[in-house]
Amino acid sequence: MSKIGALEAGGTKMVLGIYNEAGQMLEQLTLPTRTPEETVPPMRAFFDKHAVDALGVGSFGPLELDPQEPHYGYITSTPKPAWKDYPLLPALRGDRAIPCGIDTDVNAAVLAEAELGAIPEILDVSSDM
Repeated sequence: MSKIGALEAGGTKMVLGIYNEAGQMLEQLTLPTRTPEETVPPMRAFFDKHAVDALGVGSFGPLELDPQEPHYGYITSTPKPAWKDYPLLPALRGDRAIPCGIDTDVNAAVLAEAELGAIPEILDVSSDM
């Protein structure tokens, strides 16, 4: 069974999840957002413990989102001084050769709304105006 790791990296808390291929949650962990030195090791340990086969991250930012850029997956000019220029996605991936993706927490929320059905109701173009 493949396991997918997910992280919603927020300004006050980090919500981590492990999911199966069908999208069913297997385990969840919430940690307070502190400095990277305090916050990232337990997140990395959580994903390592579950031997995830892929990782998706929605994070506060700004972020470097271009996979062709050398700093892809970094938190860039954030107002959180300890996280400025932090390599979030590389730190979580480590030396594992697994597929990883990152986007802003705002974009991740929109994608989730669209996938779970809230957006079609909002953007219902079939009804008469």
